[in-house]
Amino acid sequence: MNNNQTIENMHRLISERYEKLKKHKKTENAYPNNFFPSHNTKELHENFNNSTREELLMNNIFVKISGRIMLKRIMGKASFINIQDESGRIQIYIEKNILGQNEYDNFKQLDIGDIVYITGYIFKTHKDELSIKAELIVLLAKSLRPLPDKFHGISDKELRYRQRYLDLIMHEQVKNIFFIRSKTISLIRQIMTREKFLEVETPMLHIIPGGANAKPFITHHNALNTDMFLRIAPELYLKKLIVGGFERVFELNRNFRNEGISTRHNPEFTMIEFYAAYTDYNWMMTFTENLIKELMITIMGSLKIKYQDILLDFSKSFDKLTICEAIIKYSNQYDFDKINDISFLKKEIKRLDAKYQSISLEEMDIYSLQLILFENQIEEKIYFPTFIIDYPLEISPLAKASKNKPNIAERFELFIAGRELANGFSELNDPEEQSLRFKQQIASKSLADDEKMFYDDSYIKALEYGMPPTGGCGIGIDRLIMLMTNSPNIRDVIFFPHLRPEI
Repeated sequence: MNNNQTIENMHRLISERYEKLKKHKKTENAYPNNFFPSHNTKELHENFNNSTREELLMNNIFVKISGRIMLKRIMGKASFINIQDESGRIQIYIEKNILGQNEYDNFKQLDIGDIVYITGYIFKTHKDELSIKAELIVLLAKSLRPLPDKFHGISDKELRYRQRYLDLIMHEQVKNIFFIRSKTISLIRQIMTREKFLEVETPMLHIIPGGANAKPFITHHNALNTDMFLRIAPELYLKKLIVGGFERVFELNRNFRNEGISTRHNPEFTMIEFYAAYTDYNWMMTFTENLIKELMITIMGSLKIKYQDILLDFSKSFDKLTICEAIIKYSNQYDFDKINDISFLKKEIKRLDAKYQSISLEEMDIYSLQLILFENQIEEKIYFPTFIIDYPLEISPLAKASKNKPNIAERFELFIAGRELANGFSELNDPEEQSLRFKQQIASKSLADDEKMFYDDSYIKALEYGMPPTGGCGIGIDRLIMLMTNSPNIRDVIFFPHLRPEI
């Protein structure tokens, strides 16, 4: 069947269903809302799968259930349908002698996809399949568009993202991804509360886009007559709360960055950021590792999970490597001498990446050059959970400088399965130093204009009242769920990811 025939066939089926609905409306309320189920399919299977046919017949168990018709088999005076609710599927047996001729004829007009309410008695068929013998069937909502073919589902990935509701109807494994997502977020909240962190909410609309180097979305507030920015990070507001006397705070919410879309980037994404007074980046690494391990064992039931055919073992202590150590460990072409030779690094970076052919590297120190080499050649190779430390201070304007290396920040990034999952550091709490860092960022030639950090006077003013020594960390929830559900694309773990508009 060619594309035109497929479209014509679809229009015909939709027209037929509209006609059925029109006919139904003449005698019945087509969208009633006064029928309430007593059970879901999971409860029925859990409660009665182990019962014998004789026990079910003797106990005469009456149930009310609702769901979407997913399978329909008409066989003369008796028929079967399978209905699906949020928790699973169950078979329904429909007999003309029980319903009566008129209701049985009405039943035969139902289509796959229709949402129905059913009352009846639990029993088991001769094949020992748990079923419901229907006494009443009520149409609750007509499916005016046919569902995708039950055998092929939806093969078009983009269609699955655009019409996620169909994806959820047709693919049980997709629904399970989002159950895991919900359970994970709920458990994170429980753990943070147990560990004495206070959940807070900070503004989504910012006067200044602070807290990260990223391109913001811009909007305009009419009443204030000022441009505002969707937040790229909640960091500065959360640290103001530390100044205000809350010693442990976290926020689990959305950030927005007006940057590229890829298998690991979506313009709006979910993060948890948390801050604890009287801690540092070492404390944060330990806390982050323990948090992730608890999520794995509780949600996944194991500290060993498979991601894209590679076994990830969370039972071991996470690695901790400097950028230089990581380059040497994961590359067979660089040694200590090469990655500490600034002349070699400049030539190698230009050789590896064409975008640096036209960018001057002369003002970059050796730490920044090592980072570029790491990002270009190494980070995607880091599969085992690994904290990378010793980031250049130049690109870490909100972090404390190392006590031993003034050009290095007390900062870490956690890499798992070749991608960054978390970012944290000992927070800079010296207002004079922070003011100087903001100014250096604004003047920096190494950052694009849309990635430079703004000077946030209100944050400096807050620091001038005194912020205790503090550690902070942010974890990308979407990427974490990708790991836990073995999903290769960030769009697979977001209900409605952003796509180009349909033409």
